[in-house]
Amino acid sequence: MDGFESVEYLVIDDGSTDGTAEVAHHCGVHHVVQHSGNQGLARAFMTGLESCLGLGADVIVNTDGDNQYCGADIPLLTNLVISGEADVVIGARPIRSLRHLSAIRKILQVMGSWVVRVASGTDVIDAPSGFRALSKDAAKRLVVFNDYTYTLETIIQAGRSGLTVKSVPISVNEKTRESRLFSSAWSYVLKSALIIIRIFAIYQPFRFLGILGGILLSGGFVIGLRFLWFFFNGEGDGHIQSLILGSILILLGAQAIMTAFLADLTAANRKLLEDLRYLARKSQ
Repeated sequence: MDGFESVEYLVIDDGSTDGTAEVAHHCGVHHVVQHSGNQGLARAFMTGLESCLGLGADVIVNTDGDNQYCGADIPLLTNLVISGEADVVIGARPIRSLRHLSAIRKILQVMGSWVVRVASGTDVIDAPSGFRALSKDAAKRLVVFNDYTYTLETIIQAGRSGLTVKSVPISVNEKTRESRLFSSAWSYVLKSALIIIRIFAIYQPFRFLGILGGILLSGGFVIGLRFLWFFFNGEGDGHIQSLILGSILILLGAQAIMTAFLADLTAANRKLLEDLRYLARKSQ
């Protein structure tokens, strides 16, 4: 590969029982890191970053173990990093032409990418893609809170940390097996929806809770005005339930907005902690 004096391979064996480590060693892999038990994709990704940084890597390329991504496209990712054009480069799959993805998964991929673009301030095309290259400095800044997947959260962190994130079109290999991240399409839908909601709650807390509070307050005021209409027309006795519901919604809305301010302060503290963590890792 142009621009590199050496290329080394590292495999994360996330508590597998199929002889992954043995096969990797047999194939000449330079480094194999084994988890004693299955810790999930996000933990495996962070283990990979930490291990690569510890080994002195200047550029880290991540790819999944299901052979989805075409290894020949790795230089498309790394070229932008070594040229200084980007800190994080993400391979964008041709989602619309992928035959093995269902229509609902394609919709969720598009929605997830849109959410990430809004939250991160980047123009990432395929946010759930696991095929990506990172500079050493970018890898030191990233930390994953979500146990399910790292793909969306790391892009938001990169964007909010001022790192340059770019996408490049890539090709994919034919599907060889079903995904092991979820048991069914509905499981994927549920987990993806929860991840999207959690992303907004963590990285855009004021907007998330502010919008929620505004909806609750608006609903409470509308129901309250409805009660007042009946009350001034002499029919208030039959609509006390509207007064109760409206009052509850207004109280919940006010609490949500107050919580939004507190969550915004917490988010600022988290950003400071992330900066301190980065400085500590950089000094190491």
